[in-house]
Amino acid sequence: MAKGGKGPKGKKITLNVAKNCIKITFDGRKRLDLSKMGITNFPKCILRLTDVDELDLSRNLIRKIPESISKFQNLRWLDLHSNYIDKLPESIGQMTTLLYLNVSNNRLTTNGLPVELNQLKNIRTVNLGLNHLDSVPTTLGALKELHEVGLHDNLLTSIPKSISKLPKLKKLNTKRNPFPKAEESDTFIDTIKRLDNLYLVEEKDLCSNCLRKCQQARDKLNKIKTMATTAPRKAIFSNLVSPNSMAKDSQEDWRSPSQD
Repeated sequence: MAKGGKGPKGKKITLNVAKNCIKITFDGRKRLDLSKMGITNFPKCILRLTDVDELDLSRNLIRKIPESISKFQNLRWLDLHSNYIDKLPESIGQMTTLLYLNVSNNRLTTNGLPVELNQLKNIRTVNLGLNHLDSVPTTLGALKELHEVGLHDNLLTSIPKSISKLPKLKKLNTKRNPFPKAEESDTFIDTIKRLDNLYLVEEKDLCSNCLRKCQQARDKLNKIKTMATTAPRKAIFSNLVSPNSMAKDSQEDWRSPSQD
């Protein structure tokens, strides 16, 4: 610590500095990138830039996120990983446009996650890895649009069934947690991984070309199935009429057909 017991003095972010850190992503989104700048306090000046779509405050020294962060009403992407945050503000539940939230590698405990997280109905990705969670917040089970969840490197001893029942979950990382039975967690993780190759869609959600391809593939599989069930079975050993003691001599003929 610095002299006088105070923490390190971080870089001061002015409004002009913040404006110069706004970038346009490849898909035309406005991203405010303030990562790796040694920031110790949430810069209040950026509350005048709430029209951005993405906010990156990762890899800094921030300890607290204020309730005023909810003013970013258009935010789709929020990255706060690798800071010293031990609690998220309750107002984060008001940021209903969020699709991506990364708060990994902080000091979050289960009590530091507000129940208001269950209001993020559109969220697709949540990374809570590398924290101090001793249980999975039940709020995650209410987020039906979740595709990816990171819970690795915490203090978890179990994963609730409500997580495994999330209808759109594709990836779940629970590695390096003190589960009492490692084989149970491995089995659970493997079950989720299998979903990577499983896609369930309704016909109305497919374009005409994709729908036609799916129908052709289905018809082909049905045809193969029909042929397999209706075709007469051939005797495997149709020419074998001798006792088992003579079967060895017959096998010699099958192995060398080219010598005939």
